[in-house]
Amino acid sequence: MTLSVNIRKSFPSFRLDVRFESSASRVGILGASGCGKSMTLKSIAGIETPDEGKIVIQGNVMYDSEKKIHVKPQKRNIGYLFQNYALFPTMTVAKNIEAGLRGPRQENRERVQEMIRAFRLEGMEERLPGELSGGQQQRVALARIMAYEPDVILLDEPFSALDEFLKDRLQQELYDMLKDYQGTAILVSHDRDEIYRFSEELLIMHQGQVITSGETKKIFADPGYKEAARLTGCKNFSRIQRKGGHKLAAIDWGIELQCAREIPEETAYIGFRAHEFLPIWGERKQNCIKVRLAGSADLPFEKNFYILSENGKGQENICWFLQKEQWGMLREKGLPDYLQFPEEHLLFLS
Repeated sequence: MTLSVNIRKSFPSFRLDVRFESSASRVGILGASGCGKSMTLKSIAGIETPDEGKIVIQGNVMYDSEKKIHVKPQKRNIGYLFQNYALFPTMTVAKNIEAGLRGPRQENRERVQEMIRAFRLEGMEERLPGELSGGQQQRVALARIMAYEPDVILLDEPFSALDEFLKDRLQQELYDMLKDYQGTAILVSHDRDEIYRFSEELLIMHQGQVITSGETKKIFADPGYKEAARLTGCKNFSRIQRKGGHKLAAIDWGIELQCAREIPEETAYIGFRAHEFLPIWGERKQNCIKVRLAGSADLPFEKNFYILSENGKGQENICWFLQKEQWGMLREKGLPDYLQFPEEHLLFLS
């Protein structure tokens, strides 16, 4: 399955300009609220019409502004799973699943029973959505979509209204149900953990545009852009002054960093994740910052420390997050004298 999207649409507050092509079975779109994620899904589904561009699914043109092609949503063979699952409240489970089928009655009934078994809904056929748990409603909504075998499934923040325990359980349940799906599933979310868990390929959106795309794990390891790094969970950033190919001044941290690898010329920021620091007791080593505590927070499974910059010019404190299994060394040694930035974890960002 190949999906190609190249669309533009103007809104009062921003301009949507999205271009990507993917043959992955699981695609994630990560971005802050209001960046255009859901609008991208609605354009793919045909609910929204772009001002210009082209959308092609498996070689079939769904939208082409130049050729005046705009296939209606019901003809696109796309399944759309909304946040609230959009089940018909006065229809039974069986009738909800049957709602999208257009074949002969007996064939539809057989397909409904097949979905009832596949999604573990036996005994619930005559229940109404209001009589089901959140997980059961999700299974019904997905069964309704899968009954007509769509080419693409669009998942529009389906877990955002759930508490953490239920979210984790339903995420795993959904991913298990999609394991054998042969088409492309696209999940939009502002939750980086959810996206990382789900997607093979990732698009990161900011203010209506895709700022980076590619293999999910590679983007998390090397985001390339400051906003992409922030969205993937990086907490520490500094403007930089490049001092040759292997040395830089981290302006907001008040330190200099020496690098064995070449510092790209286009680098404007350095980023560092809060969990990657190496604590140093005793003498200062290369690529260290002095530990001067601005504050701390004790969480159930993590201690968060906020460190002052060395020159006092940083607008934000440096975050150092320590996992529970590492707390013992603090009890034994106390706070370190320095935190070291291991070079392999430095993020060069534009």
